[in-house]
Amino acid sequence: MKKILFFSVILALFITGCTQETQNKMSRSIQNWTGTNGVLDIYMGEKLVQRFIKIDKLSTAVSTQSDESRDYRYGYGYLDTNFNYKVDEGEKKLYFEVSNYSTPYVFYENPGK
Repeated sequence: MKKILFFSVILALFITGCTQETQNKMSRSIQNWTGTNGVLDIYMGEKLVQRFIKIDKLSTAVSTQSDESRDYRYGYGYLDTNFNYKVDEGEKKLYFEVSNYSTPYVFYENPGK
């Protein structure tokens, strides 16, 4: 019991000593491991034009020459052509990229789990 308490204290000290970005990366890796049911809505003006569902993670691209983040995010999800939050016949899993600047989008957990 004392060993568990000791290791818990060490782990807590390690996590609090990390930067916020490191804590966020650790949180994302745990979330990615457990899985999510994300939705990505892409807008053109005020109109919803595309929806991807069953996204397990939305990743930020990183430069191959350095650790700098690129100006887009990417992932895999099913293109929900009829916007019903369900994978219907003919809706396939696709790779997608969204720009941080030109494409308004919203990423959230599927409300209809």
